[in-house]
Amino acid sequence: MNSNHNSYALARLDLNLLQIFSVIYQERNLTRAAERLCISPSAVSHALRRMRGHLGDPLFTREAQGVVPTPLAYRIWPDIQQGLCHLERAITRSESFNPHRDIRRITLAMPDELEPVLLLRLQALIHHQLPDVRIDSVRINRSTLRSDLAAGRIDCAIDVTQPAAEGLAYAPLAQDDWVVVSRRPCVLDTSTYVQAKHVTVSSRRTGMVLEDFALAQQGIERQVMMRCQSYEAASRLVTQSELLLTMPRSLALSINSYLENCLLEVPFWLPEVRLNLYWLSNRSTDPANTWLRELLLTMGIDGWSVRKSSHTV
Repeated sequence: MNSNHNSYALARLDLNLLQIFSVIYQERNLTRAAERLCISPSAVSHALRRMRGHLGDPLFTREAQGVVPTPLAYRIWPDIQQGLCHLERAITRSESFNPHRDIRRITLAMPDELEPVLLLRLQALIHHQLPDVRIDSVRINRSTLRSDLAAGRIDCAIDVTQPAAEGLAYAPLAQDDWVVVSRRPCVLDTSTYVQAKHVTVSSRRTGMVLEDFALAQQGIERQVMMRCQSYEAASRLVTQSELLLTMPRSLALSINSYLENCLLEVPFWLPEVRLNLYWLSNRSTDPANTWLRELLLTMGIDGWSVRKSSHTV
């Protein structure tokens, strides 16, 4: 196929179709693609029919939960996505970035437990700069974090330190120490801690929780009687039992501010809990993402000390 024919074929193709193809490929669902593109599902279907006509291929086939790319769609996707990224970068460089004009919504992923500590500060920080911007907090999914960032479903993520997947960049955001939550005040030493019964918190069904790794290194073994999904539920259990709960200080202060539990100092060493800010490494120079990261990294979090530096994996 000669270059003149290629140029003619490209001239006949509406470049908007490539963007719609890209979003359908990422979402695997026409309705979700329409929502991301802010157009109607029928408009997405019409664009897909046009794209099929240009390429002579169905591109996507229906399944129970949405659509699946055809072999041709799989083959052309990397080149189309790379081309769109180059176009976006070229256009971005040609325009001066203005957050008041260019940012309408900010979506951040984080664990549920961080919302009580972070959201009020985030709202004040962001709305001081952009009073009309919408802020969405969504539950972080560590297994799909990279794809969620790449698809634009989230802008950045805040999480306790995790091994960063390839293609992710991160910067230390804050750190916190631990306390022991008890129903009543007491003098807590290592012996008392070991003899007591405990409740722990984890989103995983099985396996050791964060503090147990540090305890094991020091030869300390405790009696865990219950395992909960949230620190709030565990704190409420403490109010009605003799169980002890070991948790980050800032979360303990937030959750137990309306409970009558006591916060006791941990009688042995535990490593600090560290929060990181995560983003897609190839967006490190994106003006909007850079603006958001710089803003978030200035955030003072009650009970946490702010740290600065960044890493790319």
